[in-house]
Amino acid sequence: MDIQTLRQSHPDHWMRAAAIRTLTLDAVAAANSGHSGMPMGMADVATVLFEKHLKFDPKAPRWADRDRFILSAGHGSMLIYALLYLTGYEDMTLAQIKNFRQWGAITAGHPEYGHVAGVETTTGPLGQGIANAVGFAIAEENLRARWGAKVQDHYTYVMAGDGCLMEGISQEAIGLAGKLALSRLIVMWDNNGITIDGKVSLSDVTDQKARFAASGWDVFECDGHDPVAIDAALSAAKASPRPAMISCKTHIALGHAAQDTSKGHGALTDAAQMAAAKEAYGWTSPAFEIPAKIKAEWEAFGSRGAHAHAAWATRMATLSPAKQAEFTRIFAAETPKKLAQAIRALKKTASETAPKLATRSASEKVLAVINPILPETMGGSADLTGSNNTKTADLGVFSADDRKGRYVYYGIREHGMAAAMNGMALHGGVRPYSGTFMCFTDYARPSMRLSALMQIPVVYVMTHDSIGLGEDGPTHQPVEHLAISRATPNTYVFRPADLVETAEAWEIAATAKTTPSVLALSRQNLPTVRHVHNNANLTAKGAYVLAEAEGKRQVILMATGSEVEIALKAREMLQAKGIGTRVVSMPCMELFAAQDEAYRRKVLPAGPVRVAIEAGVRMGWDRWLLGERGRDGKCDFVGMSSFGASAPMERLYKEFGITAEATVAKVEALL
Repeated sequence: MDIQTLRQSHPDHWMRAAAIRTLTLDAVAAANSGHSGMPMGMADVATVLFEKHLKFDPKAPRWADRDRFILSAGHGSMLIYALLYLTGYEDMTLAQIKNFRQWGAITAGHPEYGHVAGVETTTGPLGQGIANAVGFAIAEENLRARWGAKVQDHYTYVMAGDGCLMEGISQEAIGLAGKLALSRLIVMWDNNGITIDGKVSLSDVTDQKARFAASGWDVFECDGHDPVAIDAALSAAKASPRPAMISCKTHIALGHAAQDTSKGHGALTDAAQMAAAKEAYGWTSPAFEIPAKIKAEWEAFGSRGAHAHAAWATRMATLSPAKQAEFTRIFAAETPKKLAQAIRALKKTASETAPKLATRSASEKVLAVINPILPETMGGSADLTGSNNTKTADLGVFSADDRKGRYVYYGIREHGMAAAMNGMALHGGVRPYSGTFMCFTDYARPSMRLSALMQIPVVYVMTHDSIGLGEDGPTHQPVEHLAISRATPNTYVFRPADLVETAEAWEIAATAKTTPSVLALSRQNLPTVRHVHNNANLTAKGAYVLAEAEGKRQVILMATGSEVEIALKAREMLQAKGIGTRVVSMPCMELFAAQDEAYRRKVLPAGPVRVAIEAGVRMGWDRWLLGERGRDGKCDFVGMSSFGASAPMERLYKEFGITAEATVAKVEALL
């Protein structure tokens, strides 16, 4: 439909959609920065969605049974900001719209979770939103199966553009969603044929509709500017037994001189062109001003959700008090007190029996304790279940046939897996964890970064954490990945030395509310190093004195994970020579850095020489070697400065000099 036909055939709809378009033009012009074209092109689709389909309550933005709306094409952030303002979200004021992209405003360049009520996930890195949405839909299906439709019964709607669909993560996401038959997931594709460089045909020939169909989706299409066609497509998609994609044929920057061009993707700030566009819309109000009639119509769409919310609250009230309390607990991400008791019991048994096992196997033992206590956990693996040890007997398998299952077979999809876990955590009521090999944090990295940015407690179980995995060689041996993970703000990186430290690390990860965790776990068996039981969670301190020096303290050895054993052996050798040596286990640098100065000084006092031992690169260790009262010339590092090699683990440690003997030699050279 052309603009004149739309204005004449659907005048009320047209003006409501024009409110989104004009707010976008005004905000981007005021900021002299932003992306105008996508909100202008998808305004009609958004208007129909919010008017006729979306279940939401602006007065209760975190209502657990709301529909989720995800703007995967996050560069078009003014679309969602305009929608939130128009429908009456209290924090999205006109002042915030006027301060689009400015310091201190919640209207950031790309939508950020936690900053704005109504923004379900942080988008902008293309493909993330559509992949997060798969996790939202998994969570909804699982919770509906376990709690019943009167408690959880909603849809996840996604707006995605060509950029989202070109990014490789999108295929991981849609393949998984198709396999799982996530029928409450609906993707609205902004099919405008334009990217930043020009026409999509410059770089892509993919038949997206055929691609989705081949991946197990039902595919629909509509004129993305015809409200009747849009409504019909959304209704059909909601009735679909499989995930649904709607190809919405649109014009980027509709009605502007830049319509259907790559220029329409960016900031449209020319005053004369803006005036001409508004004239074409029939819009006569001043900048940022929405006529009272139109604003009232939008607010009526928002207030309608209060009835659905109240009906849900009535249904919730019919549950037993215990079930209501449990539902509140899981959505508040609280953990029961008996979890700490169970972890302490496991630690005590481990200290007494001193098993020798890989920390990946230790993790499985901890999960066998955690999962029955926390029914909200959902585990998984990127086709490495038997290697990651992430599946416990009680979980069952989440599938199209069993929605109550709590284990997801993600397939070889690290990026999609990590993004789906973000969506599950953001949905609420679910605590996701999943595994792959540590070196494949490279494949999951963009989503791991967003876990940290959004402050959500996703747990990444990363096994085969060093050259200790052996014969698979340097392609699979992570040497830089600990440093990369530690460089990420708001991330706990745990590298436990035995079952006791693994249990403590899991306790922290499973009770966290605002911080994701990376558990770096060994393939090879490791001895128990904590032989004396302590009720306190020493890993929560980040580092602690594992073995004290006998006699005058001259040396401090610091180590993590599998190298704690080496540090203890080196200590024995040094003590035999009369060199007093303290061993510090440092399972989590981030938590140690968060301790007060007095505690850090107690663990790392001035004076002794320091040597750190870790089968990875040195980056990140200099704070503890040179800083914190350390001295240049009185410290050294035993670890990797190159990639690994293919050979048995024992030979690799010897060849790369990660041994007790090499540690002793470096200590003696420093004394």
